[in-house]
Amino acid sequence: MEKIPMTQDGQDKLIEELKRLKTVERPVIIKAIADARSNGDLSENAEYHAAREKQSFIEGRVSEIESIVSKAEIIDVSSLSGSIVKFGATVNIINLEDKKESKYQLVGEVEADIENKKISVNSPIARALIGKKKGDYIEVSSPKGITSYEIKSVRFK
Repeated sequence: MEKIPMTQDGQDKLIEELKRLKTVERPVIIKAIADARSNGDLSENAEYHAAREKQSFIEGRVSEIESIVSKAEIIDVSSLSGSIVKFGATVNIINLEDKKESKYQLVGEVEADIENKKISVNSPIARALIGKKKGDYIEVSSPKGITSYEIKSVRFK
């Protein structure tokens, strides 16, 4: 079985979502289906079909999360240290063209969230960063072309 690397925080969020789906969302949708059934003919009952579709989505997501959690390999970022970029590292980089500074944490694919500055270790920028250290330069190819960055800091929290 292939392991899925993730941080403890990433697993905690998945377990929280799973708990919410099972204890809040599932009972609500079961009630909505029962209410829609009581309205008679199901073939033309839009509420029933919408509720069944939502139930299908919820059950699919529950199965997906349970599968991910069962395959999770938790990497304790607080126990990591060093100056080399690897899984779990929080890296500050500066774009050498526009001098814009960015900070990212390298995490597992299932917990990547660009809005929270968490990028997948499989992303192009993370792949370019892995194995590098403070002061190194990297180049990342994107649809806009090649962008150069300097690594300003590497830390593990």
